[in-house]
Amino acid sequence: MKLGVSTYSLYQALKSGEMSIMDVIDWIADQGGEHVEIVPLGYDLPGNFALADAIREKAQARGIDISNYAIGANFLTETEEEYQQEIVRVKGEVDLAARLGVKKMRHDVARSEDLSIRNFNANLDRLAEACRQIADYANQFGIVTSVENHGFFVQHSERVQALIHAVDRANFRTTLDVGNFVCVDEDSVAAVTNNLPYASIVHVKDFYIRPSNQNPGEGWFKSTYGTYLRGAIVAQGDLNIPEILRVVKSSGYDGYISLEFEGMEECKRGTLIGLQNIRRIWDEIN
Repeated sequence: MKLGVSTYSLYQALKSGEMSIMDVIDWIADQGGEHVEIVPLGYDLPGNFALADAIREKAQARGIDISNYAIGANFLTETEEEYQQEIVRVKGEVDLAARLGVKKMRHDVARSEDLSIRNFNANLDRLAEACRQIADYANQFGIVTSVENHGFFVQHSERVQALIHAVDRANFRTTLDVGNFVCVDEDSVAAVTNNLPYASIVHVKDFYIRPSNQNPGEGWFKSTYGTYLRGAIVAQGDLNIPEILRVVKSSGYDGYISLEFEGMEECKRGTLIGLQNIRRIWDEIN
């Protein structure tokens, strides 16, 4: 197992200009992180091959891996032309991932106001075809592409699996986020257990959870069925992080674990405490 940090965790500092992406890589290495996951939020990376080269060289100089490149995408377009354009765009992002030197890349698949299983089933073949074309393109670089369980429409563990099986490519898997299942009111331990065999990389995050009839005020968002959620420092929220990590470790998973912090606390502090907690809990598991 290699423990590291998603650059998304330091988004507050990136957005404010307090840190550059190079500062973030330095910071992760200084905290003992073994890899950095590149999420182009807070800095302008898509299409910027010079910056991709600089990031690759910086990570190499600091002795940490670049584990994954994670981008947005949406193949539920209104027209066929837009659908084809989105496939071409994401293939361009694959080129950038190859320039970064990564062997794993997550791209989103779909957004929709209609979250019903009927709508998902109606569009599954179209989504799978786009993912299949991108996976085939990425294969020439030895890159494994993946879908993450987020965005509400393809977030349930069974929907993620349905897409993986429909794509039917060995290099298309899932970026398994242990926390995001609660956004669609699915039990995290059960959902992680269900999808671990398909994981290309594991995200660890935590949430505070409050009932739908107890509005906690500013800073919270709602799950599909109205539960209130807010990002937490890992192992300080309401998810059973020790049990989730026990399930991951006992499965034999030995890949990258990427911390995602999206709480309200100062981002460096929140990320560091979470990193320390994951490392401690993992080491305590028999």
